[in-house]
Amino acid sequence: MALPNGAKAQEFALTSTTGKPVKLSELMKRGPFLLAFFKVSCPTCQYAFPYFERMSQLHKPEAVSFVGISQDNLADTQAFMKKYGVTFPVAVDDSKQYIVSNAYKLTNVPTAYLVDRDGKIQASSVGWARKDMEEINLKLSMMDPAQQQHPIFNPGEEIAEYKAG
Repeated sequence: MALPNGAKAQEFALTSTTGKPVKLSELMKRGPFLLAFFKVSCPTCQYAFPYFERMSQLHKPEAVSFVGISQDNLADTQAFMKKYGVTFPVAVDDSKQYIVSNAYKLTNVPTAYLVDRDGKIQASSVGWARKDMEEINLKLSMMDPAQQQHPIFNPGEEIAEYKAG
């Protein structure tokens, strides 16, 4: 079972695909952030990540960080990012022990956590659920001082309601 809303996000230190350190404590200094865990071979992750990318672009002017956490090696992760258009930072949790994934109690991917600047989980999503994505997007909008609403889905777009992770 994934960490529940209200739980404290677990400290971690990983390395991004560009070689930069990614630490929870550093992310918290910048403001709220979304952690999105995935495996490159997961069809639901492949479906979800273009929407995480879209959400990251919608909230780009705000002090919100998006970080992917891959359960695969660097080369496979970079190929996934290129194929699915992921431009936000992605860290690699590929020690074969999945230390960070286990600390966040992952049972399935994709799993996403929206964490506030105090390090508390405000929303989470396991697998793909359209309503979870809309909730995360709404909460991101509410964390924005300008309180701007950014719809994540376009009118007429065919969006699956649910896909198991």
